[in-house]
Amino acid sequence: MLDFCIVGGGIVGLATAYTLMERFPGCELVVLEQDDSLCRHQTGHNSGVIHAGVYYAPGSLKAMLCKAGAEATKAFCAENGIPVITCGKLLVATNPLELERMQALFGRARQNGIDCRLMGADELREAEPNIIGLGAIHVSATGIVDYKQVGAALAARITQGGGQVMRNARVTRIEETPGAVVVHSATGTHTARQLIACAGAQADRIVEAAGLETDFQIVPFRGEYFRLPAERAGLINALIYPIPDPDLPFLGIHLTRMIDGGITVGPNAVLSLARQRYPKFAVDVADVARMLAFPGFWRVIANNFRSGLTEMKNSLMIRGYLEACRKYCPSLTVDDLLPQEAGIRAQAVMRDGTLVHDFLLKKTARCIHVCNAPSPAATSALPIGAMIADDVQAQRAAW
Repeated sequence: MLDFCIVGGGIVGLATAYTLMERFPGCELVVLEQDDSLCRHQTGHNSGVIHAGVYYAPGSLKAMLCKAGAEATKAFCAENGIPVITCGKLLVATNPLELERMQALFGRARQNGIDCRLMGADELREAEPNIIGLGAIHVSATGIVDYKQVGAALAARITQGGGQVMRNARVTRIEETPGAVVVHSATGTHTARQLIACAGAQADRIVEAAGLETDFQIVPFRGEYFRLPAERAGLINALIYPIPDPDLPFLGIHLTRMIDGGITVGPNAVLSLARQRYPKFAVDVADVARMLAFPGFWRVIANNFRSGLTEMKNSLMIRGYLEACRKYCPSLTVDDLLPQEAGIRAQAVMRDGTLVHDFLLKKTARCIHVCNAPSPAATSALPIGAMIADDVQAQRAAW
């Protein structure tokens, strides 16, 4: 019998498996990934930012995990020879309302223990000649990395330690008994003492495969990006973010340096009609049917109708998307916006239409389901793994 079965080969599942192998030396463990490659979906389409933790409520789980995760990610990358650039980040205010919001955000960042400072318009212009604004928050610790490389290194450490990582292993059914968990997958049946599901966009389906009731559902949102031409590689020195609107669930369109030397512009946030298909008009009939039958989906549409229309318009009309960028980077043109594959965010939504902004776990005697792991989950993956390992120990103590 295995000690642990991990469902999901994204960065959270791999970090959890890696942490369990460190916490329980000599344990027998298998990671089951539905696809033929690891980190293919949210991890593989991540913007690559190592976040510092500016946005999150002081004392919240997200704030603590993000700060710890930034340090742990940089340390893991140093140990494994993975390139990291600590380029810093500027949150730019472009009008008086954003200046007011900037002050509140700066206070929150300082409460979270983030090393940051305010910049005036002149200092901003000197630091970033191609960016305009009335002021900015400079966050020095923000970095960039390729999270697929981090995932590959985690998988290598797991297999080196004696664990198994199985691809093309879609889970179809989970049976929990008083003494074990039996996991049926495309690669066979696996029996383990404990199961940890980190299934991302399929989290609700895996909960249901275990015979449990769900009061949430995953609603996918496309984050559409563009990539700037190679000759624009020196456009920015730090990452450039807008001051977020606190009434909106997403951070807004930003300019992001990538570890390969390129720069991306995005993302927006548009309802997706498929959880794990990336062409612009891709449709998964089963995913759409689940959304339409879920009351929370219709409440989300009603609660965010106006902002949703704006995002949809910007998705269909590139000039609207461009204007969102030009308010702080006026030199950008339509010709600068080159195609880049979109990402899809797995957003957990409760039956009453509430968007889940924090981590959501569902536990039984032998199973832990990570139902929502929002941004900055990639940054926070290693401390998330440690938090789950604590829960695993608590489960064992209760047997």
